[in-house]
Amino acid sequence: MKDVTIHIKKEENLVRFLNLNDFEVEEIGDGILRVARGEELPVFINVADESLYFEVDLGNISALGDKDFYFQLLDLNTQILPVSFGINNTNPEDPHLVLVESRETNDLSDNELLKVFDALELAVDKAEKLLSAAMK
Repeated sequence: MKDVTIHIKKEENLVRFLNLNDFEVEEIGDGILRVARGEELPVFINVADESLYFEVDLGNISALGDKDFYFQLLDLNTQILPVSFGINNTNPEDPHLVLVESRETNDLSDNELLKVFDALELAVDKAEKLLSAAMK
């Protein structure tokens, strides 16, 4: 007999879902969540009306900002999809390298959400290698 798979759809609150999947969640501001799992860098989620915006802060890059470094970052972007590198320039005197991703909230599946965290984790590993080499 052929194996038949049944897809079950269930709705869950974002914070509760993350807690159930071993994430620690802290609301740090209006619509901003700090989400951490184990020893991984925290992921900040901006919960907007119809989208979730994910960001991982990799630190200040003022001292690393040469042409070759930025070229390597852009080149690495093709390897870390769906996430990408960006610069958080909220404070122009303290620019931070960040990993970013976004998802629409309508019909967001559990698997899709968890894959964002997995992709961010893999991208952090690649970023650490690049940053370590750049700091030498």
